[in-house]
Amino acid sequence: MMEVEGSMNRAPDQSSFLRSRRSKALYQFKQQKLPACKPVLTPISVITVFMLMGFVFIPIGLITLRASRDAIEIIDRYDVECIPEEYRTNKLSYITDSSIPKNCTRYLKVQKYMKAPIFIYYQLDNYYQNHRRYVKSRSDQQLLHGLEYSHTSSCEPEESSNGLPIVPCGLIAWSMFNDTFTFSRERTKLKVSRNNIAWKSDREQKFGKNVYPVNFQNGTLIGGAKLDPKIPLSDQEDFIVWMRAAALLSFRKLYGRIEEDLEPGSVVEVNLMNNYNTYSFSGQKKLILSTSNWLGGRNDFLGITYLVVGSSSIVISIIFMLLHLKNPRPYGDNSWNKKSLAS
Repeated sequence: MMEVEGSMNRAPDQSSFLRSRRSKALYQFKQQKLPACKPVLTPISVITVFMLMGFVFIPIGLITLRASRDAIEIIDRYDVECIPEEYRTNKLSYITDSSIPKNCTRYLKVQKYMKAPIFIYYQLDNYYQNHRRYVKSRSDQQLLHGLEYSHTSSCEPEESSNGLPIVPCGLIAWSMFNDTFTFSRERTKLKVSRNNIAWKSDREQKFGKNVYPVNFQNGTLIGGAKLDPKIPLSDQEDFIVWMRAAALLSFRKLYGRIEEDLEPGSVVEVNLMNNYNTYSFSGQKKLILSTSNWLGGRNDFLGITYLVVGSSSIVISIIFMLLHLKNPRPYGDNSWNKKSLAS
């Protein structure tokens, strides 16, 4: 009996102790008296930090820039050269006239050895895929569920055709890129793979496996490419690549991969169909062949950024060092505070 009473007495004592601990911690938090690390920035420590940043960032930038330059690229702008001479002064009439053949042949000379896989990109310049109305003109739910999702007002003005719903709807889908390319070397067709060019997450999570194109590009105003109504959207990877809108006015999108090595001095013959209309808004079209390495494709931005940040850090550290040597201030001097109070 006495043991039970003792345990009952200890329980209130323990709870009151916990309450006092909590109230004390809450008081310290409100009064900002909790233990904290308060580093003091002295001139020497600031100069040292900036100097270390420079010594670390500059080598990383040089290595990154060297790796980027190791990636080999062949860039060919074809939107002007693939216009017949008689239509050079009126390119728009050429691209909009379906009776004029749009086939064109380009020759790309390989300057350095290019190891497979060689990535094929098309690049569009002065093309604003980031325009607010253009970006909003789509329905992600319809791309995933098809006709089961009927709330597609965001797709205007490409929401319906002759009163029937369009799948996929919206301006992004309607304006899909439709130039085509075939590649050969010494009259032998190169092996080009067009599988797995889209992100796996897009194929599996954003485009329905049982969603098929319906009433697409059959209205009075035709945009870009057409889609096979017998193939689900999740398997039409050209379309999936195009639907990932670019953030800048100049962008590249993956077209495929050449699965053969290209030797220096060899010439790649490209037979293309110049179908896509970039002439109405002074856009440009380019074909790019590129290799990759551990850093990816050729992109100097990251390396240049590291070099700029590292160089700036060293310059700042030198400026701070000169200022500190010229006008040293002893540690703990609060004369600046007195001057501000006096003023």
